[in-house]
Amino acid sequence: MEFEVDLNCDLGEGLGNEAELMPYLSSCNIACGGHAGDEETLREVLRLARKYNVKAGAHPSYPDRENFGRISMVIAPDQLKASIQEQVELFLRLAEQEDVPVHHIKPHGALYNDIAKGQKTAEIFLKAIEPYKQQSMLYLPCGSKAAELARKRGFRLMLEAFGDRNYNADLSLVSRKDNHALITEPKAVLHHMLRMIRSGEVLTVNGETVKIKPNTFCIHGDTPSALQILVYLSTEFPKHHIRIKK
Repeated sequence: MEFEVDLNCDLGEGLGNEAELMPYLSSCNIACGGHAGDEETLREVLRLARKYNVKAGAHPSYPDRENFGRISMVIAPDQLKASIQEQVELFLRLAEQEDVPVHHIKPHGALYNDIAKGQKTAEIFLKAIEPYKQQSMLYLPCGSKAAELARKRGFRLMLEAFGDRNYNADLSLVSRKDNHALITEPKAVLHHMLRMIRSGEVLTVNGETVKIKPNTFCIHGDTPSALQILVYLSTEFPKHHIRIKK
């Protein structure tokens, strides 16, 4: 049996490794000013996405560059909504100027985690991106509150899992404060993903297996071995009858 997967990566976050990673991806999520990124980096990454035929999406976050968007914020709903829309509008404007189709929107970091479990934050996020739902997909975590609400509201969804992160039994990601949060060894990433792709389940950090059905898989651009992981997957996937969807 052959499998086809979308392989995405968070880019434009100040590491400067986009040109190395882009050839191995089918989609990318580009920081648009909330946690990282500016007009210059957005343009650079958009041009690389066009060059390598990689689907491009906006990657909005809490407006918190100091903490790279990885800490939950106490922020007024209207302020959060306005910030998300400002980030997405910047992405849309530059994507149009660079002649790059807008494929999706994927929240970043703490915002991504907060809308997975918190209905109030999920409602704010979905309200913020409501104007864009006809023109773009939405990348959201498997088993999340946001995905449940988005489906009811007519958003087109891609459910996401992470190749380089460990999971808890409730399908939340193991905290980055934990030594077991990241999976950095390429072979371990492959086996982690193979279980999800072929069996529809994930082995959690406490040894349980939990059902999961992702449509897209992320390798973080700031994972130290991101390039080695992507190169390894590109050579090993065909051996397991897995094709990266372009």
